[in-house]
Amino acid sequence: MAKVIAVNLSEKKGVIKTPIEVGNFIEDFGLENDAHAGKWHRQVSLLGLESFDKLAKMGGLSHLKPGIFAENITTEGLILYELPIGTILRVGETLHEVTQIGKECHHGCEIFHKVGDCVMPREGIFTRVIKGGTVQAGDRIEVEKKPR
Repeated sequence: MAKVIAVNLSEKKGVIKTPIEVGNFIEDFGLENDAHAGKWHRQVSLLGLESFDKLAKMGGLSHLKPGIFAENITTEGLILYELPIGTILRVGETLHEVTQIGKECHHGCEIFHKVGDCVMPREGIFTRVIKGGTVQAGDRIEVEKKPR
């Protein structure tokens, strides 16, 4: 079963996000009070613990915690970057459409300086919120629909 490990928030872009107890996700906007929210295609970012583990094994990093790669939702049990664009995910009360896999890395960001590498540009995914609601650690993640 895929699930949410943490919901993470930051008020500035390019910095490590801080875990919060419950995130309020707003339809066609993103995570309330998050710097990346807005009316665009990368409203919410997700990254799996599977990617954390891969990076930790490669570089011997042991200090990787949810939010360190500036992801809004840290997940477990689903290889996110293998999902096709257009996939619909149910995350807690919300529905998300996968809009992008990976992104360009900004090497001057706090994450890269603190960790020495960033897995988000390679394995993180981005979504648009198509049904708002709350998400918290422990919530299930289900693939509702894959594009044809």
